[in-house]
Amino acid sequence: MFSASLEELFEIWTWAQLGFHHKPCGLLNVEGYYDALINFLDHVRAEQFVKDHHHAMLMVETNPDVLLDSYVNYQPPAVKHWLGKDET
Repeated sequence: MFSASLEELFEIWTWAQLGFHHKPCGLLNVEGYYDALINFLDHVRAEQFVKDHHHAMLMVETNPDVLLDSYVNYQPPAVKHWLGKDET
């Protein structure tokens, strides 16, 4: 586990969505520090700018032990990453 900037967090999460890696991505939300960001990401999902399975790839916890346990048990979703020219 490492500390990252928001830019790095979103880059690694995007890489996971694109299938460039299959490692877990997590955000430790200590004392509600990231509540506004989490609410925004929930809104983005609700507005269908991010698919549910991609949204779920970013694990958010308030307890570091729970987050680390979720890393151990992480299974990346088995989803098709690219659409064909006739698919929308």
